[in-house]
Amino acid sequence: MAPTKKTASPGKARSSGSGPKISLARVKGENFYRTGKQVARLKMLNSGKAVRDKDGNIIQAAAFQKGEKETKPGRRSHIVETEPFADTFGPKAQRKRPRIDVGSFEELGKLGAAAAEEAETVAPAIETLASSIAEAPTHADYNEPIYAKGTSRRIYGELYKVIDSSDVILHVLDARDPLGTMCESVIEYIRKEKSHKQIVLIINKCDLVPNWVTARYIQHLTPRFPTIAFHASPNHSFGKGSLIQLLRQFAQLHSDKKQISVGFIGYPNVGKSSVINTLKSNKVCSVAPVPGETKVWQYITLTRRIYLIDCPGIVPASAQDSHTSTVLKGVVRVEALSTPSEHISALMERVKPLYLARTYGIDLPNPDDKSQNWPPEMFLDKLARMKGRLLKGGEPDLESVAKIVLSDWVRGRIPFFVPPPERSEELNRLEEKKRKREQAKADMKGKGKAIEPETTEVPSVKQNLGSIMQKNSFLPEDVRPLEDDDSVGQMEDEDQAEAAEEEDADGEDVGEEELTWNDVFKGIDEEVVPNVDQDGNDIVEEGISEVDNDEETRPKKETRMKTNKRKAENFYTNANVKNKNRKQAALLKSLPVGKRGDGRKRGKAN
Repeated sequence: MAPTKKTASPGKARSSGSGPKISLARVKGENFYRTGKQVARLKMLNSGKAVRDKDGNIIQAAAFQKGEKETKPGRRSHIVETEPFADTFGPKAQRKRPRIDVGSFEELGKLGAAAAEEAETVAPAIETLASSIAEAPTHADYNEPIYAKGTSRRIYGELYKVIDSSDVILHVLDARDPLGTMCESVIEYIRKEKSHKQIVLIINKCDLVPNWVTARYIQHLTPRFPTIAFHASPNHSFGKGSLIQLLRQFAQLHSDKKQISVGFIGYPNVGKSSVINTLKSNKVCSVAPVPGETKVWQYITLTRRIYLIDCPGIVPASAQDSHTSTVLKGVVRVEALSTPSEHISALMERVKPLYLARTYGIDLPNPDDKSQNWPPEMFLDKLARMKGRLLKGGEPDLESVAKIVLSDWVRGRIPFFVPPPERSEELNRLEEKKRKREQAKADMKGKGKAIEPETTEVPSVKQNLGSIMQKNSFLPEDVRPLEDDDSVGQMEDEDQAEAAEEEDADGEDVGEEELTWNDVFKGIDEEVVPNVDQDGNDIVEEGISEVDNDEETRPKKETRMKTNKRKAENFYTNANVKNKNRKQAALLKSLPVGKRGDGRKRGKAN
């Protein structure tokens, strides 16, 4: 039997998968191993290196790198080596052709010759002076960003939001320098663009200056805008009732609105947030004796009809203050200054030497001449040695002591004020004529009736500036008595008082209910003690005041009930349990003793 041939058995597939076999065949025109991103990266790496021989000499220079022959001096550069001819001059050229206003080489030559002749004629007229050469900027010409506080776009964006949202704008001023802390450009913008908004000036920190200074500034500023003196304090405030009464009058003027918004604007560190806290009798705004505490605007509810808007401090660009003036106005934080000792000389020029000697306990340089001041370095040296501010080697630390002095200046510990402008004789003469004219009209209309104010004028509340508690003590030469004309404003008439009472009767929030009439009319009649019974109702005596015919016909209003005077009631208030009935107890006390004794005897007899 012939042997049969064995067929080769197929071998086992090594692939673990049971699917179709993947062929790795090369395809012409396609990259077999790398993607386009990988190829670009490899080209970048390879093209950045030069090709060298075994001795280290460059055979082929890298891309965008000159070879050794190209760096030899005297070699002319050829544009064709940089860019191909076809891309530069051919029909597919990508280089832009320069625009020349000439059509031939002859015109181009004439144009160049004319330009050369013109340059020769102008050259002798130009003289190179030393003053005309621009000098390189130095460190003194560099404006540090810290002196630009309050002028950023963000701050002005907040200011414009407050102005647009407010019906009445209160401009807060510093009593030590009211004219220097007034934003004239902002006021001018409001008068031109927002002429329908009322502006009121508030002279804050009036406890840091003598009373006559505040009165004189009020007389100087009142012809422009209504001006009120104010002292922001949680316990001993001044002008709180006057300002609330003025805001109520503005609410009456805006009777077409359910509520009005009052915006506060002014320089940094003049006390805008402190005024709001004083009006609210609560800390609703974060305050600090340093500028820049308020970052954004915020709404605060004073009453049901009056809303307050706090605004960050702004520095108008029209002020054009120097760095020293900016620091002394309290715009910059003292601890952020790099060289605070530069501003001490200007501070010592404004303050009398006796005030500095009394504040820091340093002897005057010349006891005979009290107006003679120390040199700034000597003053800082004495103060540093007295406070123990010394550096290595016993040298005084002038910068740290200068920060202490500037901090005391900003916080009002150093007595200082800018003298108010003197009143001219012509202004006094005009006011005297106006006063006589008004007195004559009052005599003609009758003594009982007052002159009706014009609709354009907003009446204000009279303030007793003599009752301001002074924080600093001044020299006798800086203190003057208050004149009779220094009292500002006028007494509100009965119509305004009744309108304010009607507003209270409508119902207000808790912040308004805590206010009393003594707060509203503070400074008007402080010596008069109100005649009030135990329940808080007014007791009217007969024959005290004369009432006009209009007031007699007016219906009598019921007493207004306040939430803070209402007592809580429970079951034992009216029930006669364990002698808890107060009304019966009061009735028994009012009865004569004899009747009560007879009743007791009858009870025993029975």
